[in-house]
Formats: sequence, C-alpha cells, structure tokens
Amino acid sequence: MANLKSSQKDVRRTHRRAARNVGIKSQLKTLSKKVTALSSKNDPALVQAARVYVAALDKAVKSNVIHANKAARHKAQVAKIAKI
Repeated sequence: MANLKSSQKDVRRTHRRAARNVGIKSQLKTLSKKVTALSSKNDPALVQAARVYVAALDKAVKSNVIHANKAARHKAQVAKIAKI
C-alpha cells in the first residue's frame, strides 16, 4: 500500500487508466471480429467496417493504449482482406 498522498493518487489514477484501456482493447477486438466475419461473406459492408476498425486503431495508438507497430500490423492485415 502506498504511504505518500501522491503515491495513493497515482494508484487511483493507474486503476482508472487500466479500466479505460481494457474497454478500448475490448472494442478493438470486437471490431476486428466484425471485419473477419464480413470478410468470409464478401459483404459490401466490409470496407466500412474496415475503415471503422482502422480509425479505432489509430485512436488507440494516439492515446498510447497499443503500440504503433501493432496497429500497423493489424492495419496491413485489414487492408489485405478488405482491399482498401
């Protein structure tokens, strides 16, 4: 347990950030699954779903939730699937 007041604040801040990151990562997984599901059906909504997923990846990188190289790897895979 933290002893200093600022350390206690840091612990609370870390818990808030971790909870937010879990939500963002969960959303990314959901969007990824949507793109994968649409790719097997040749659905015209695939391009739109891919754009939403890529935008979410960029936003996650901007807020340091995921690493930039990981986002680049996923974006390349989506571009190959959706041909965007």
